[in-house]
Amino acid sequence: MTRLALIYGGRSGEHDVSRRSAASIRTHLDPGAYRVTDVLIERDGGWRVDGVPVPLAEALRAIRDQDVAFPALHGPYGEDGRLQSMLEWLGVPYVGSGVFSSAAGMDKAVTKRLLAADGLRVTDGVVLQEGAALAADDRARLGLPVFVKPARAGSSLGVTKVGHWPDLAAALALAARFDRKVLVEKAVPGREIDVAILQRPDGSVEAGPPLEITVTRGPFFDFDAKYDAGAAFHIPAPLDAATTRRVQERAVRAFHALDCRGLLRVDFFLPDPGGEPVVNEVNTLPGMTAESQFPRIWRHAGVPFPALLDILIAGARTLGDRVLDHPGSDSCPAGWARSSPS
Repeated sequence: MTRLALIYGGRSGEHDVSRRSAASIRTHLDPGAYRVTDVLIERDGGWRVDGVPVPLAEALRAIRDQDVAFPALHGPYGEDGRLQSMLEWLGVPYVGSGVFSSAAGMDKAVTKRLLAADGLRVTDGVVLQEGAALAADDRARLGLPVFVKPARAGSSLGVTKVGHWPDLAAALALAARFDRKVLVEKAVPGREIDVAILQRPDGSVEAGPPLEITVTRGPFFDFDAKYDAGAAFHIPAPLDAATTRRVQERAVRAFHALDCRGLLRVDFFLPDPGGEPVVNEVNTLPGMTAESQFPRIWRHAGVPFPALLDILIAGARTLGDRVLDHPGSDSCPAGWARSSPS
């Protein structure tokens, strides 16, 4: 039986979303195959192991004793490389991308630079530090409307669609509540298409059938639309075969450009039929409720949620970079000294 640490909660604004992902993962794991240790990170940074409050050192020991970790965290302090770095230090293989890919994928501005360098089309925008104003020439180039968003936050937290320049200051202030680094992006008219990438334990990479998002309530696919039934998902998206292949190929390119591992969701705008897809953003640890886009896409592709979890966990154990020979063991590569929580 595989010993698995399910790590969730966290200090970001997506704490509740993370708890829902973890509950869904726990429900769909095969109880005959996995012995699950619950590791909850409270909003204030406190730790609970199987419901019991514990000091950090004890939580780290509990994680180190596992065969594999499944981070079900979203946003800063969980999806941005910090937790991944801790798991690397402990020598525990984990589901999802490594430290660099997680950090780069969390930062929308860095993501765009890396993807553009690989020839992928991305949204035009400007990066502003907290308190900075948008220059007149940038306003002229971007035009209206624009989207203002925190560079390092998820679930559309702090995102505003600005249709009039006098509203920009309030939008910048809202985004700065979530991150001191803010993006102002040109609106891209077109269809919203998501593509889920899954890496098998043998290293092969697949793109699932594209999903189209239709917003049924609200001005765009914001937090309320995502989590309060304000959008409809269509799988497969009604695209012609050539366009389907195009968005899938671009999603696989994004996966490799960011050096991802295990899974990735790539969100596109499709400006016109036959046109070049525009990458809006990526998600290295997408939502994992049974009704989230990533599991829905793979369920449609013939991979039910329990089997999807098995694939991700098996991949974590075969694809991840190992610092230690085995998590929890006393053996180390020659010349290395093992660190232990005290």
